[in-house]
Amino acid sequence: MLTIVDDHGNMSNMKEKIVQASTFKAKCLALLDEVEATHGTIIVTKRGRPVAKLVPVSAPQPTMGSVTLLVSDDADYLSTDEAWDAVR
Repeated sequence: MLTIVDDHGNMSNMKEKIVQASTFKAKCLALLDEVEATHGTIIVTKRGRPVAKLVPVSAPQPTMGSVTLLVSDDADYLSTDEAWDAVR
C-alpha cells in the first residue's frame, strides 16, 4: 500500500508511506516509533524523488541450541597443554 502525505504532514495508518525529507527531519523519532509499532515502511523523498526507505528490523533469531560441541569434555576446549605462569 502507498499513501501520499499531504502538505501538513498528516499520514494514515498504512503499510507504506511517503514522507518529505523536511517532515522526516521534524518527526523522525515519532516516525521511528510508528514503523516499529505498525511494521510499516516509510519512503523519504527530496524534491519528490525517493532517496531513502525506513523499514522495521526483524527480530533477531534465537541462538539457543545453534552451537554443536565437537568434544564431550570441557577440558578439551580450555586446555592448551601448556603450564600457566600461575601454576609454575
